[in-house]
Amino acid sequence: MENRLQKMSAWIALALSGAVLAAENDTQLDSVVVTAPVSSAPLTVTTDPKAPRQPLPAQDGAELLKSIPGFAVVRKGGADGDPVFRGMSGSRLLIVQDGQEILGGCGGRMDPPTAYIYPESYDQVTVLKGPQTVLYGAGNSAAVVLFERDLERMRTPGAVANASLVLGSWGRNDQLLDGKLGNEQFQTRLNATRSDMNDYRDGDGKKVHSAYTRWSGNAAFGWTPDDETLLELAFGRSDGEAAYADRSMDGVKFEREHASLKFERRKLSEVVEKLEASVYYSYIDHVMDNYSLRPQPMMTMVSNPDRKTWGGRFALTLNPAEQWLLTLGADLRDDRHTRRDGSASSWRNQKRMKDYSFERQGLFGEATRLLGDDRRLLAGLRFDAHEVKRHELSPARERKTLTSGFVRFEQDYAGGGSWYAGLGHVERFPDFWEYMRASQGGDGARADDGRSFGDLRPERTTQLDVGSNWRGDGISASLSAFYGKTRDYIQLRWAPQPVAVRNIDATLYGVEADVDWRLAQHWKMIGTFAWVHGRNDRDHRALAQQPPLEARLALEYSDGRFSAGSLLRVVGRQRRVDIGSGSIVAGGMDLGPSSGFATLALNAGWQLNRQALFTIGVDNVFDRSYREHLSQGSAAIAGYEAPLGVPIKEPGRTWWLKAQLALD
Repeated sequence: MENRLQKMSAWIALALSGAVLAAENDTQLDSVVVTAPVSSAPLTVTTDPKAPRQPLPAQDGAELLKSIPGFAVVRKGGADGDPVFRGMSGSRLLIVQDGQEILGGCGGRMDPPTAYIYPESYDQVTVLKGPQTVLYGAGNSAAVVLFERDLERMRTPGAVANASLVLGSWGRNDQLLDGKLGNEQFQTRLNATRSDMNDYRDGDGKKVHSAYTRWSGNAAFGWTPDDETLLELAFGRSDGEAAYADRSMDGVKFEREHASLKFERRKLSEVVEKLEASVYYSYIDHVMDNYSLRPQPMMTMVSNPDRKTWGGRFALTLNPAEQWLLTLGADLRDDRHTRRDGSASSWRNQKRMKDYSFERQGLFGEATRLLGDDRRLLAGLRFDAHEVKRHELSPARERKTLTSGFVRFEQDYAGGGSWYAGLGHVERFPDFWEYMRASQGGDGARADDGRSFGDLRPERTTQLDVGSNWRGDGISASLSAFYGKTRDYIQLRWAPQPVAVRNIDATLYGVEADVDWRLAQHWKMIGTFAWVHGRNDRDHRALAQQPPLEARLALEYSDGRFSAGSLLRVVGRQRRVDIGSGSIVAGGMDLGPSSGFATLALNAGWQLNRQALFTIGVDNVFDRSYREHLSQGSAAIAGYEAPLGVPIKEPGRTWWLKAQLALD
């Protein structure tokens, strides 16, 4: 305990030391707690991850996305939940971090891509819904999520820094330090994060195996000889550990190292609007065991997978005529996965065995055609050549060339806002987790309930997206709806054993809506709604792992110095289940119907001055005992009361305090 307090004190001192850096330009913190990000453009949601928000500030990417209508999270305890959008998860949801397509290493999905993201270290998060873009990679039938940092040219020499500190129930403490210094020609940006929490207690006062610690450090060096040119070299490293309530092992190492080189040049000529080129490298070294973070069993087990990923992208944005904007480009990704296993005393001496490797090369083009001052037509097309190699068991290889594309019409309203209708088609190659489970059945597993490695077919999704955004005097709102048919939808069956991977046909449709209404000068109300319906067309039953209806209502007050707010979250019951079927999360299956629930959260803020903001909040005010529908079943862990297989309960009443510092 003493060592933990010493570390915490050191990090607090480091975070507060950010205030001594001089600033480059005016910086003022937002005094309003962001309770529910809303749509900003057709099929687009943009949010500021640095803004104070409720519920409790997110410690990973999935927790941040959960606040956006249409998102849910497969819960495993305190950290590293798997994000779900519109009932779709895994590689159907493309996560891009500063231009890098990141993938986890764990075969059981201890580390989905969002596990390596501390949201507040980024400047902007953008969600692009549906198969309605081809610019960022392959297979995004659900959405593309962009976590982005800015490295804009500095106008005057100097330095600027931001720091934040979060303290909360269950020993929660987060620290962030983000600083930039330089001049018009050269600049350096550095940030460091740390997040830590002990086991939480649910609304019944029972302890849940859920403690975690994470840290990260990033550095970017930029050359900006003029307003139109950027050359950026970036490095980063992160690590941590996490306890899980849903399985027999915990994650004791989440080490990631990454590097990237990016070049941008704008306005090369009257025709060439922008040139972009980037390359990146990422290495994940993950260790899980059954003794470091829980009572030691009679037999120790360790698994140590790793993944190396190389990638690159080139894009050229052209303005060939006054009404046209055209982006052409190519991208590639190459990753290698290996693993070694053993006991506590032997695993480090084992040789790494290569199990799967993936290669992808893509060509894409996306165009916008203005049809007038208020109308436009957008369309895109991409081709991807995929190859997967299995190196264990009997070596095998599969190759496919897949096609994706979309077309969308948009029209603006005279008073503000727009409506749109788009048709998209995406072909998704099976991912590592799906091929791994298919291989476990052996090459002869061609029964009606399963697919072997060579018999697993890519998904083909065709989806219609329609919607509208309105902006008026003191009010803005959006409504989006989708209807999609997927041929050869890839589904896992976890029970009864053995695990099987199946191709089925599926139908998904749903609605998201939001409204942001300024009631008076200092008062604002935000409401959001999301609902999705999934059907297994092959078996004429519900599609597994579908989130229930969810609505949120927030009321906020802010006069520029003081703020206060409340957030009511209402989740419906889910009776449409397919018990035993689910997603690529290990054991991620429907356990049975779930009950609805409602929780209330409250917050208040004080803008001490232009550089200091303090916010305080309490989540689950009435200490409700509840669980999310997309929740894993509890594992049998000594010292914890949760019965085996019962869904994991969520945290009880949770207090938190956040301090943010910025200088101008």
